[in-house]
Amino acid sequence: MTIEVRVPQLPESVADATLVTWHKRPGDAVARDENLVDLETDKVVLEVPAPANGTLREIRLENGATVTSGQVLAILDEGAAPAAKPETSTVGAKAGPQALAPATVAPAQPAQAADPGPNTAGGKLSPAARRLVEENRLDAAGIVGSGRDGRVSKSDVVNHLSARAPLPAGPSTGPVPPVQSGRVEQRGAMTRLRQRIAERMVQAQATQALLTSFNEVDLSAINALRAGYREEFEKRNGVKLGFMSFFVKACIEALKKFPVINASVDGSDILYHEYYDIGVAVSTDRGLIVPVVRDADGLSFADIEKAVAGFAARARAGSITMEELTGGTFTITNGGVFGSLLSTPIVNAPQSAILGMHKIQERPVVVAGAVVVRPMMYVALTYDHRIIDGREAVQFLVAVKQYLEDPMRLVLSL
Repeated sequence: MTIEVRVPQLPESVADATLVTWHKRPGDAVARDENLVDLETDKVVLEVPAPANGTLREIRLENGATVTSGQVLAILDEGAAPAAKPETSTVGAKAGPQALAPATVAPAQPAQAADPGPNTAGGKLSPAARRLVEENRLDAAGIVGSGRDGRVSKSDVVNHLSARAPLPAGPSTGPVPPVQSGRVEQRGAMTRLRQRIAERMVQAQATQALLTSFNEVDLSAINALRAGYREEFEKRNGVKLGFMSFFVKACIEALKKFPVINASVDGSDILYHEYYDIGVAVSTDRGLIVPVVRDADGLSFADIEKAVAGFAARARAGSITMEELTGGTFTITNGGVFGSLLSTPIVNAPQSAILGMHKIQERPVVVAGAVVVRPMMYVALTYDHRIIDGREAVQFLVAVKQYLEDPMRLVLSL
């Protein structure tokens, strides 16, 4: 019995997707629920699992194809025995469209042509990195990953390609250009996520009157709280007590005082949101995404820390869902994890404001007439000046500062 493998139903806001990588080829045995192919949308990478045990008979669409909901991707023979393959058929299995038909299977190559697979000695590969590895027939074990737990990103592969000695001309060299006097250029298509990020950023700046206000926060009190309760908090809740839960809580209390900052523009109206869905920006190999902590005002510090940690892990693994990325009434972004001392974040439209956290740096400050060294952080609020006045923006930042410098106010809701 043959089964059609189709593109799953895409979310309503997503018109199509790009076929990124096939993990199987015709003749390969597959197990039910095993991932066959990765599809990239402008927000997430979707996996298409095998609907049954069997053998992959035919692939209808190649890597790079644009697909829509319900489109046939492949044909699967349910329960059929896998076709016999020559010993050389495993080489170049994922090198591209030419490797899909048995007649075009490449002869045995040196170790660099071996199929790297999703996990190698070089660490896990992001979808974009896997695609580059397969297109260039690289040995992923030789690529040093800069991500968490040795995860290999697209930039790691590009750097590896740039550092390689040029290969002899011929069909096996792939798209790597020859090195001339140390001057190398690489051209690569923007991912759908990167295209979407670019579109949203330009749209925000073109349609909103963006302005940024700044303040600075003394984090001594929060540092003392974290130092005093870190071990007990982690033991009881199974998650570390970080800074983000304090900032989420402080922003929510400040939003309650200045509801227009939690609002959005809807035509000629102002839409006030009486709930607090807080977006937390997460950096991944594919770009920046903003998962949403819904109804964050009803969550404990531990709940917020668990939600943020879970989002970050799933986002970097490419398994976050579209629903987790939609909506949001206010966003927090933390450039400080990369060493940023000061920045002007761009509003995540249709929201009207975003708070930027930055690097914590010990600086001399004057306290009660004396110069002391304190852990200080600059905070920035970018806002849509069409509906938010400077007075409200500054007072919002002052409120956030007060809550962070005296965190007992958060506990007592003062």
